[in-house]
Formats: sequence, structure tokens, C-alpha cells
Amino acid sequence: MSALTDRTLVVSGGSRGIGLAIALAAAARGANVVLLAKTAEPHPKLPGTVHTAVAEVEAAGGKGVAVVGDVRKEEDVQRAVDAAVEHFGGVDIVVNNASAIATEPTEQLAAKKFDLMMDINVRGTFLLTKAALPYLRKSPDAHVITLAPPLNMNPHWLGAHPSYTLSKYGMTLLSRGWAAEYADAGIGFSCLWPQTYIATAAVANAPNFQEMLGRSRDPQIMGDAAAAILSRPAADVNGKCFIDSELLKQSGVTDLSRYGGGDDPILDIFVDKS
Repeated sequence: MSALTDRTLVVSGGSRGIGLAIALAAAARGANVVLLAKTAEPHPKLPGTVHTAVAEVEAAGGKGVAVVGDVRKEEDVQRAVDAAVEHFGGVDIVVNNASAIATEPTEQLAAKKFDLMMDINVRGTFLLTKAALPYLRKSPDAHVITLAPPLNMNPHWLGAHPSYTLSKYGMTLLSRGWAAEYADAGIGFSCLWPQTYIATAAVANAPNFQEMLGRSRDPQIMGDAAAAILSRPAADVNGKCFIDSELLKQSGVTDLSRYGGGDDPILDIFVDKS
């Protein structure tokens, strides 16, 4: 319980789904959480807002602050970091969770969607990490977790949706690059990716959603996996890419049935069949 007590996280895209699950797992372990998200008012197709998310964080036992903003905008990202400093005295952990996905074939993919993925996935990760770095350097055990996959060069994934793959691998490359660039700074840069589909709004709003949701694990598995990373010294995780189920098994969690998904959960993008 003490590993996250009074440590401060800044989470992008934290109003729902995996970002919220990570925020709640940290809050349950005593953390302070600043959530940066665009959803200030209820959306007809998306559950929750940044304000309801903060209420959940506080109900879980943590302290929360909502910042309504866009991870693509430097001034909004800076406001989130400033809020962490103002309310909690600094930043110990960054969670680069905000992400956009479009998997249309190249000839059908609109340039606007290409730009959106690059702006949110790559630029947003860069902006938030950069803004937090002066404070991460001061933290006794700083971490930056980026929700991005291991670099799987299987031609299947390279060819399935090259633009989306580029944006997610861009996040991974930033994380691994920072691990080398700041090797002496005491910051643990790591990536975390789900082995299976996660029951998020993206799945719930997809065609065939009922079957997909039944074969998707609860976002809590990603929250618990992130907490497992944060319980380790920064030096132990720096430069590494983790898969949630494998990480939890290493941490002693042998029964993953609590997270749902049934006997045959759907493997996530970028995860090869064993």
C-alpha cells in the first residue's frame, strides 16, 4: 500500500477506460491523481466525464484534480502539470494513455485521421512527458508509463494498418529513446500493453460488440499491471515493454479469471498467437 502513498500521477485521457482504471488502481494505493481529458460534459456514446472520474478517484481513496484540456495543445498539457505542482507539490508519475485509432486501409484513410493519430499518440506523449520532466527529475522514484506495444515487426502487424502502427510504435520509440536519453536521471520509462481486448468504449461501440465485450478483459487488469510497474524501482523497469498478463503472472497473480474475457479472450493488436 505504501508504494504509491502521496505520490502524484498525471494521466492523459483519464476520464474512462484504461486511463481511469490506472488512476483508480493508483488512488486505491493512496496516490494523488491529476486527470487531463477533453470530456467536460456527458457524451451520448461515451461514459463519464473528467469530473465523474475524479469523483471515482476520491471514492477509491485518493485525491484527484480534473483538468479539462486537449493533450495535443501545449498550453493544456502545461496546465495539467501546473495543477499537479499547485495541488500536490510536484509530479512523480506520468501515464501517457490518450490515444486515437483508425485502421482503415491506406487508400481509404483520411489525411485528417492520420494527422489525429500522430497528434494525439505521438505529439501528446511528447508534450506531456516534456512538460513533466523538470519535476520527474526531482522525484525520488519517478516513472513514465506509456500505453504502447512492444515493437513487433511481424509483417502482419506492419501491413494491417501501417498508419496506426506507426503512431503506436512512435510512442514506444519515444519511451525507449527517453530511457536511453535520461538513463542517469533516475526515471523509469516503460511501456504497457494488454494481451487481450479490453472492455472499453471503443469495443462497446464497435460492430459485433456483444461478442467482443464477452471476450474482453476488464480495464482493471491494466490498472493492476500499471500498479505492479509502479511498485518496482524505476531502474528495474526503465526501457522495458510489458504485457499486462505476463507482468501480473511475474508478480504472483496466477488466476486472471477475475478480469473476465472468458476462456478464449481476443488477442489484442500487435500480440502474436503463442
